Amino acid sequence: MSEPNRKFPTGQPEQGKGSGVRLGYLNSVFLLGRLTADPDLRYNLKGTPICSFRIAVNRRFQDRDSNQWREETYFFTVNTWAQLAQRLGDKLKKGTAVLVQGELRSRSWETTTGEKRSSIEIYGRSVQILERFPISAELEEPEPEISQDEEPDIPKDQLDDIPF
Repeated sequence: MSEPNRKFPTGQPEQGKGSGVRLGYLNSVFLLGRLTADPDLRYNLKGTPICSFRIAVNRRFQDRDSNQWREETYFFTVNTWAQLAQRLGDKLKKGTAVLVQGELRSRSWETTTGEKRSSIEIYGRSVQILERFPISAELEEPEPEISQDEEPDIPKDQLDDIPF
């Protein structure tokens, strides 16, 4: 007795044996960390900006054997391109906290001595700077905040001129 030709949700017939689940492709990472050095902004031969930087990401976990809390640090190279690279090259500094969304990319090359090398890097699609004020402005007085409970000091005679 032959098995009926199953269809996937996409309408594609099943190919090969297995669970009958067709997987798509997903290559996405989110990393939260701090820059280990100032970024490197350079331009390729076509003049496209490329901003490269390394971030340190911590992982805290409890060791099963000793039941002690341990921390490990992982280092990732992030590359951004075009307008994003241009903007980040001007704003990022060593120690800046960032949230990076991107995808993994691998590359390989051969050294001048003939050794084969490879690297897995992050192709940054979105980088959110998590610092409120630039690190270089630590000595400057930050602007005062107005909370929702407080109102700015507006003279009462000018309150009637506000159009809302």
